[in-house]
This record gives sequence, C-alpha cells and structure tokens, in this order.
Amino acid sequence: MKSNRAKACDIPQSVKKAVWARDEGKCVFCGSSVNVMPNAHFISRYNGGLGIEENILTACTWYGNSCHYRFDNGTKEEREAMREQAREHLKSHYPGWDEQNLYYRRNA
Repeated sequence: MKSNRAKACDIPQSVKKAVWARDEGKCVFCGSSVNVMPNAHFISRYNGGLGIEENILTACTWYGNSCHYRFDNGTKEEREAMREQAREHLKSHYPGWDEQNLYYRRNA
C-alpha cells in the first residue's frame, strides 16, 4: 500500500495528458518530439515534489544523455541552467507560480 506522500508525488494520467498538451508533445529543454514523456518533476519526488501540472515537465528520455537524465544527473552547471529554463517555462504558463506550492506537506 502506498503512503500518502507517494500517492501525492505520483503523476496521474490526467496530469500527464494536460502537461503533454501544454508542452505540445515536445521536450521543454531541446524541443525534440522523439522519445518524450511528461514525467520530469521540477521539484523531485525525492524532495516531496507533487505530481501536479505546475511541477511536471515534458522531457526527452532518449538513452543516458537525455534531457531528463541531465536535468536530474548532469553537471551542476547543466542542472542549474536547465532548472532556470524549466522555471521560466512553468512561470510562463502559470501566473503566480510559486515553487513553495509544489511540495508535499503532511497534514498536521
């Protein structure tokens, strides 16, 4: 049985469809439409990033040097540049977008 946190961080199919449409079926980093999926968390699942539209990005997943891989595991400089690109992308689609609203918060 999944924990409440795991459930909140999962990406529902409805969110994947909405993000796919928002990102026009292309990687938000390189623009590729080959081997792309709306499954990259801006705030990582590990850090409690929610599976909501405002936290999910479409990224290419082509082998080990994909944008999704580099977004999570690239050099510090790569990750920082990609995070800024992702941040601007999300801000452009969601007025009032705030990173603090993307974290799972356990109900007290």
